[in-house]
Amino acid sequence: MDLLGGRAVHAVRGERSRYLPITNRLTAGGDPFALARAYREQLGLAELYVADLDAIQRRGSHAGLIARLAEESGLALMVDAGAADAEQARQVLALGVRKVIFGAETAPDWDAVARVRAAVPADRLTFSLDMRAGQVLSGCPQLTALSPQDLLARLGEQGWQEAILLDLARVGTGAGIDLELIAAAHRQHPEITLLAGGGVRDAGDLRALAAAGAGGALVATALHNGALGRQTIEELAGQPDSTAMS
Repeated sequence: MDLLGGRAVHAVRGERSRYLPITNRLTAGGDPFALARAYREQLGLAELYVADLDAIQRRGSHAGLIARLAEESGLALMVDAGAADAEQARQVLALGVRKVIFGAETAPDWDAVARVRAAVPADRLTFSLDMRAGQVLSGCPQLTALSPQDLLARLGEQGWQEAILLDLARVGTGAGIDLELIAAAHRQHPEITLLAGGGVRDAGDLRALAAAGAGGALVATALHNGALGRQTIEELAGQPDSTAMS
């Protein structure tokens, strides 16, 4: 769920100025609480990824809304609210969410990545390896100089346990997933649980991700357009090697 201006919006290719409130078979008008309820009651999901786009762009915050979602939705939240240091990461966790996401896009420098990992328990923390067309996306030159594989290697050295490989160029497009990147990352860094984000089209993509070594996937468009319904989700969840969804 991407939050912008108090509404849940449909993210496409990371072009945030063009995002519109979600209106689909699950909800109308981008009501984040109605959408969260539909995810839980209609689709049977248990986890919710939330990106506070206002906070990420330093244009405000949905802290109150996120705290209410954490309390009322019945879903375990993992939240990217643009945390840039350990204190901000702890503030996100204090909203009642299960995990805070620390993203490459908003990391001020490499030292901040290390400080956050040292200050926050690994099981409450996820690194978002933000990319655009396979290139690391960040305002920090130290990060953009690294390949995704090199960045994952450094995360592993610091003891990070989970990372999202999020390619904004694929988000909301139905363009498919970068299986080659996921498979290579899993082979080289098996100690890190990998979540794939951007481009998931259907159950076939989720099965392919599981086979490539992904521990989970961020899915939105395929839920909104009906490509993934409750029966398919339950079938996938019942498979030993299925990929978890949020």
